[in-house]
Amino acid sequence: MTETADELSTPLGQTEPRRKRRFRLPFTAPQALAVMLGLFLVTFAGFAIFGDNPLGGEPVARVAINEGTKPADAKAKAAGKAAKPDAAGEHGNERGAAPAAKQDAGAERKTVTIIDGSSGTRQEVPIGAGSADNAEPGAAAPATPSAAMPGINPKLLEQSRYGMIPVAVDGLKPFAAYAADADRAKAAKMPVVAIVIGGLGVGAAKTTDAIVKLPPAVTLAFTPYGSDPSKLAERARSQRHEILLQVPMEPYDYPDNDPGPQTLLATLGPDQNLDRLYWHMSRLQGYVGVANFMGARFVATENAMQPIVSEAAKRGLAFFDDGSAPRSVASSLATGQAMPFAKGDVAIDAVPTAVEIDHALAKLESLAKERGTAIGTASALPVSIERVGAWIKGLDAKGIMLVPLTTAMLKSKSN
Repeated sequence: MTETADELSTPLGQTEPRRKRRFRLPFTAPQALAVMLGLFLVTFAGFAIFGDNPLGGEPVARVAINEGTKPADAKAKAAGKAAKPDAAGEHGNERGAAPAAKQDAGAERKTVTIIDGSSGTRQEVPIGAGSADNAEPGAAAPATPSAAMPGINPKLLEQSRYGMIPVAVDGLKPFAAYAADADRAKAAKMPVVAIVIGGLGVGAAKTTDAIVKLPPAVTLAFTPYGSDPSKLAERARSQRHEILLQVPMEPYDYPDNDPGPQTLLATLGPDQNLDRLYWHMSRLQGYVGVANFMGARFVATENAMQPIVSEAAKRGLAFFDDGSAPRSVASSLATGQAMPFAKGDVAIDAVPTAVEIDHALAKLESLAKERGTAIGTASALPVSIERVGAWIKGLDAKGIMLVPLTTAMLKSKSN
């Protein structure tokens, strides 16, 4: 009715224009934004819950493997990567995991077994063809020891996939071949002390201080890390120091307290730990024996320690227990292998102040006079080097003889 009235009232020849209808959203702009955000969150949650991604949230590195790459090209590419600094540092492997390479049957390719130290989970990761250097990220391949270190007997070396490692042959053992000179007849008649300075090889400056400032009768223990531990070990031997290899072993608070790459773990089987031992052994040469580096849990676990001590004995090496783990089974295992053994009696710089170091050295003197033999351990802190060096100068007047560790081991075994 209204529309008819409008038409009658409209002048002839004129038509009223129709009004345009505006399209209106059923909600406001802020409401639309909220709806879109909600849809995004629902989609993301569905992907996270139902998506098949076992490594969700973890960093993932993808490595392309080109089967057709020539060895020369592969080495060139590897050299180019090695020239770039590793953002994770020299020991930039995953915490609690260290790789061990295995040769695939009938092929040049290898795989890396990554094992989580806390859970024991294994993951096989293929790698391209190459030398065993690839088994440890960031680790340089050891040079041939017979060429790099004068005085190394080539007969006492055996090739491993990581490099040369010591071996006993024809009745000759590294323990005897590389022992420092000492007047053992004199040592048998008087109280003796041996000093082992450990943790060397990583810091060139502190290692050099220990080599140069301490007399040759002081035994030096090297970790397998650092840019070139072999070169520093060679320098120590050139200064007539006797050397040990410190093998990183699992402490109770691992991996919060991590000794470093290729640490021997109580959760691993014998084959895996022995493979890691060979890596450590290849890093330097000319040592008379191996020692624990940390490792309170490992040295207290007989099933884990037994293959390591047995292997060291078979290769003609001694074992030195630094004495930091009261529950260590190293002594009984070494006795069973009839191998040279010693245990640290006094941690000289457990409290690294001049006063406390002097007290510890006085305790070492008392033990030597009481038992005939005493062994002290220390690090290469400047205060430790200074106090130990000063103390050694007064030993003769006290009727005590400073001897290399091997001499102390042999005297203890004969008593």
